Amino acid sequence: MNISEENFIINLGIHIRQLREKKGLSQQGLADDCGITKSQISRIEVATINTTIKTLVKIANALEVEPKELLDFPLK
Repeated sequence: MNISEENFIINLGIHIRQLREKKGLSQQGLADDCGITKSQISRIEVATINTTIKTLVKIANALEVEPKELLDFPLK
């Protein structure tokens, strides 16, 4: 399978937003739990930045999921 980096980052952001909303968290709430800014969460969700693995681990911990679950989404 061949997927563009841009498409992967877009789908990652969508998936993180869905997981966040499922937990009933606002962007600010997730940012506070991760120790990062709300604007960074927003940029990840709308795919304007390519985030680090370190930040993904923080997000996974805040969402109470395994880091691999953040990457487990259907590719569109």
